[in-house]
Amino acid sequence: MDLGISGKKAIVCAGSKGLGRGCAGKLAEAGVEIILNARGAEALEKAAAEIAAATGVKVTPVAADITTPEGREKVLAAAGAVDILVNNAGGPPPGVWSDWNRDDFIKALDGNMLAPIAMMQAVMPGMIERGWGRVVNITSAAVRAPIAQLGLSNTARTGLTGFVAGTSRQVAGKGVVINNLLPGIHATDRAVSLDSAVAKAQGISIEEAEAKRAASIPAGRYGTPEEFGAACAFLCSQYAGFIVGQNLMLDGGAANISI
Repeated sequence: MDLGISGKKAIVCAGSKGLGRGCAGKLAEAGVEIILNARGAEALEKAAAEIAAATGVKVTPVAADITTPEGREKVLAAAGAVDILVNNAGGPPPGVWSDWNRDDFIKALDGNMLAPIAMMQAVMPGMIERGWGRVVNITSAAVRAPIAQLGLSNTARTGLTGFVAGTSRQVAGKGVVINNLLPGIHATDRAVSLDSAVAKAQGISIEEAEAKRAASIPAGRYGTPEEFGAACAFLCSQYAGFIVGQNLMLDGGAANISI
């Protein structure tokens, strides 16, 4: 299926591994030039080279912390005018309400709410001027089905969701489409981190923790970065112009939410 975005340019944040890598790979398969961002230069350059070799598109790695003003400035300067923005950043650590102080919440808000908002504010004026743009924010299934131990993530990502709800409807008539992807458990480093915490708390192996959680998902498995990336690429396609301000769950049916 031709997504109609060959020749477009995209920024993909936190794209050296996991869900960001899946999104970058599928966009590159569709012919999109990629500005690939992550903090770790070695893993980033490796991912960029592999994606470029597999797809034949230009992939420019930009090592920077997207949660900081300096990092965003570096990425935006390297990218120039872009047609697509995929916002992504690692989630804050799990815990309980008594673990967190104000600094913890500010850090979570900076990483998972304020940074993606700043990126949108930076690139959307150009998209509006050109009459076409796509923004996909990778948030979390916890936005619609909060997870008790992920209170910091629940808080920050829900704030981003509120911003997108209004903003997406303000810019849709200008040809700029914003949506959110809400991943459940996927086979990424984040899943390993969460499974490790469960294993430690319950005195079981990581493999047992993974099997236990997979069994709780109706699909019977964790999602893959590739299938997540395919959903992202579709939301960035020419066919997604009438999908505005939505929160698409990719969780294998784990959250029993019908509306």
